[in-house]
Amino acid sequence: MRLRIGDCGLRIRRGSVLLLAACTPVTTRPGFFPDPRAPVVFLNARPERVTLELQTLVPAESLVVAHLNVRDGYMETAWFDPAGRRSFRHERDIADLPAAVKIRCWADPWVPGQTRLTVEAVYRPRLDPSREERDLEAIVPQDHPGYKVAEELIKKLKDKFGTPKSAS
Repeated sequence: MRLRIGDCGLRIRRGSVLLLAACTPVTTRPGFFPDPRAPVVFLNARPERVTLELQTLVPAESLVVAHLNVRDGYMETAWFDPAGRRSFRHERDIADLPAAVKIRCWADPWVPGQTRLTVEAVYRPRLDPSREERDLEAIVPQDHPGYKVAEELIKKLKDKFGTPKSAS
């Protein structure tokens, strides 16, 4: 049996072929960019390696990974209380919301073999169910215990992969 394109109900004009199988617009990254005030570090490793290492380091810091996608170079933790060294899946479970922190990491390709890693540690100074979660988040100040957790992750990644000489 011979099947023609016309038999499938498709009409293709001569010279106009659309190929969409090569790439997909689907990503697990959030629909927003990191806060421009978030720390950025350049590492001597590809984004996939950095993301896999984050998958190992984060639980070692008593954090719970909420979202991770190696291909997208993205990792997000659940809410974490640095004082109690405890993670929470839902903000409703947190007794002191302003003390809790969420860490997001974006591992983006830089030059071949290097990664531009953005580590965003945020907290929610107030609870307002009428507003979007992202609108209520703020970068943690440097004296916040959550900032120290993010700094520790950055330090361990720098020790593991090193930084380019030009970024030192």
